[in-house]
Amino acid sequence: MPVGEKLIQYDSVAVNMIIKNKRGEINSCDILFTENLDEFNRDYLNYTAQVAENCTDRDLSADCMVIGTSAIVETELDGAVGMDSGIFKNPFMIWGRYRKKRFKYYLSVSFQFHHTQMDGSHAGKFLEGLQTEINNL
Repeated sequence: MPVGEKLIQYDSVAVNMIIKNKRGEINSCDILFTENLDEFNRDYLNYTAQVAENCTDRDLSADCMVIGTSAIVETELDGAVGMDSGIFKNPFMIWGRYRKKRFKYYLSVSFQFHHTQMDGSHAGKFLEGLQTEINNL
């Protein structure tokens, strides 16, 4: 560690969830980690419901190391990768060679969206709409 840098250590860990609130928008909800799965599940159900109803974030980052998670349930995904593309935050698409399996052709594509432009559910809706258009070709 370079001289002068301070090592930050936490006694607690929290898991972050992105929650769709009652307005259809998103909020952040941190849940304190516990090794007791039943207790963690109770806290998860309780706090995510509160955040969804109150439309306010639950932030434990001042006292805990927070591990981020995100579920995009509006669409099927093969994977998601977060990359910093520098100063350009525009959405972009990457694809490679198509594959043929039996009598169908497949083209895997990868999209990257910057969180300041859209959240995961918006990206999921876009991808579902794109797939519908492709299916209609």
